[in-house]
Amino acid sequence: MLRRSFLVWAGASGLTAAGSGLAFQRWQEITPTVHYVGRDEGHFLRDRHALPPPSQVIHTDIAILGSGVAGLTAAWKLKKLGKRDVLMIDGPQPYGNAAGGAFGEYAYPTGAHYLPLPSPESVHVREILADLGIIQKDAFAEKPYYDERFILHAPEERLLFNGHWQDGFIPTEGVPQWELDEHKRFFDEVQRLRQLRGADGRRVFVFPTVMSSEDPQWQALDDISLKQWMERNGYKSPTLHWYLNYCCRDDYGTRYDQVSAWAGLHYYCSRWGQAANAGNGAWLTWPGGLQPLVAGMERAAAIQRMAGTVVSLKKTADGVEALCFKLENGKATSYLVRARKAICAMPTYVAARVVENIGDYGFDASKHAPEYAPWMVANFLLKRFPEELQGGANPPPLCWDNVVYSEPGLGFVVSTHQDIRQQPPQKTVFSAYVALSDRKASTARHWMASARPEELLALASADLKTAYGAQFASCVERVDITLRGHAMAVPWPHFRSNAGMKALREVDGPILFAHADLSGFSVFEEAAWWGYRAAELAAK
Repeated sequence: MLRRSFLVWAGASGLTAAGSGLAFQRWQEITPTVHYVGRDEGHFLRDRHALPPPSQVIHTDIAILGSGVAGLTAAWKLKKLGKRDVLMIDGPQPYGNAAGGAFGEYAYPTGAHYLPLPSPESVHVREILADLGIIQKDAFAEKPYYDERFILHAPEERLLFNGHWQDGFIPTEGVPQWELDEHKRFFDEVQRLRQLRGADGRRVFVFPTVMSSEDPQWQALDDISLKQWMERNGYKSPTLHWYLNYCCRDDYGTRYDQVSAWAGLHYYCSRWGQAANAGNGAWLTWPGGLQPLVAGMERAAAIQRMAGTVVSLKKTADGVEALCFKLENGKATSYLVRARKAICAMPTYVAARVVENIGDYGFDASKHAPEYAPWMVANFLLKRFPEELQGGANPPPLCWDNVVYSEPGLGFVVSTHQDIRQQPPQKTVFSAYVALSDRKASTARHWMASARPEELLALASADLKTAYGAQFASCVERVDITLRGHAMAVPWPHFRSNAGMKALREVDGPILFAHADLSGFSVFEEAAWWGYRAAELAAK
């Protein structure tokens, strides 16, 4: 963590105030908090520092190594299967990409912030949601009934395009008719693909992805990028290209010319869950993002957790042994965990360094490890709501998700949007997301590690300054920035034929693997699936 007081400039140098020829500058002193998630532990592993001898040996039946969505799902499912002797080792950050934080009573996400309504094939997700009371009736029906507190309510989303806010994320206002016709053609194709089945009788795009059709006709989409697919199908609309590129950056952390067409289409074609009390394709969300959801899974699992990060995992005559360490003020301590089975619920680039002889499982990191997209999430505690831009006829009000037509920013989410009080809260939190998709991932990681706090904040606040101008800085009370250098695996073309990932998916023994990486991209449904499956195998 880095805390440093610095000055934030809330207006571009030379910007003239309305109605005058004077340059307008405003400065505000802010003390930001910058979190480098997993950096210290990762560098410790990378540099192979010597550890002191273990201070204790802990025995358990099943060890879960990692506390993200996969690990927590495994813990929850093991409890459902009657397993009680289970220990979870947190890893660098409890809850992983589903973590959140709070400014007092104002919760905010530092990772994922929503969950689409699960489709019928996502039985594992529906089972979790029903157990936690989020689905209240008919969990496995076509249209379950959800707790309305968690269904995203209107107004949902808007886009700042050509200086004006408009409803929805795809540009429409001032867009020529031929482009609008292409928009419609694309979404008509999405609707067709959602219900389409391959020659094997399976739907082409579903969660979990292992249940998707393996028909070669549709698997061939993994051989090209989404941009190539668009070009081959005659889509030329600049606004449609921007929109699909935005969605790839939002879901996969990288641009549509680098994402597999199969993955790019899966984004749209797999998300069609329904509810008895919400519109088709609705979302579930909480002020703290997915943290309240995974915290509920943890409570239901009644899991014993320990702080620490695994440095080595190996098989023994009786099961497995994991050497773990903790860093406190730069000083390391270690302990051993011995178990009958271990669920390795960590990214594969970490597992490659941790699991002894991982090549014996058929995984070669030099060939099979994915590229990881870096992310930045900046949470701004606002002492008041900024004044909205007035432009165009009947501009939409502040929404839950607010996107600016630009790159690399992904817009900002309003954490208090789900607040059901009669009067709006005095304060709020705007959560700004940035996928550093305008540069190579390795370059982005180096920049994040070396950038000064004011540089990080300048990028994180770019969309907010575009949306609100010079007034925005005067509304800011605090800023919390979370940097995720390896936030998510990128589903490049050919990711579905990754032999190493396939090998890890099929492992059944003392060491089991459970992470969204096994599917090739980072979403709740996939991480939960592999945790669910690993729990069933571990319980045998």
